[in-house]
Amino acid sequence: MKYSTKLSDTLHILAFLSLGAEERLTSARIAESVKTNPAYIRRLMAALKNAGLITNTQGQANASLTRPPEQITMLDVYRAAEGEKPLLHLDVDTNPACGVGIHIQLAIADFYQQVQQAAEQKMGEITLADILARYHKKIEGLDLFGEQGPAIPDGRRYQ
Repeated sequence: MKYSTKLSDTLHILAFLSLGAEERLTSARIAESVKTNPAYIRRLMAALKNAGLITNTQGQANASLTRPPEQITMLDVYRAAEGEKPLLHLDVDTNPACGVGIHIQLAIADFYQQVQQAAEQKMGEITLADILARYHKKIEGLDLFGEQGPAIPDGRRYQ
């Protein structure tokens, strides 16, 4: 099953723009950091622009945040990247002739809605500034001269 990394990648773009505010960052340079292709980065940046979170000129390496990181929430970014797409998805292909198949999905849906509301409330409290502060804490103890970086969730290490 494929899962979306749009939120993570879009936050990565905003952090990169914030941290490199004095640089002229191309979609190719940002794509290098995200480890993807520039076209994908341009699509995400177009979504950010449409949401009013960044400003840029097509064909120019001049993207910048439209407001301070303290005023950009994770929920703002989620909405820009994913729209109204829910975090959790029901299995809509269950057997409608089976009482369990249809009714369990309806029961689960009630709880999924509660999870969605709680997640959105929390994402509304987390700002890009919070993420950048945590980023700075993570790199404070990092030995930039060869020690392995911190572990990421799948067990690999940043280099």
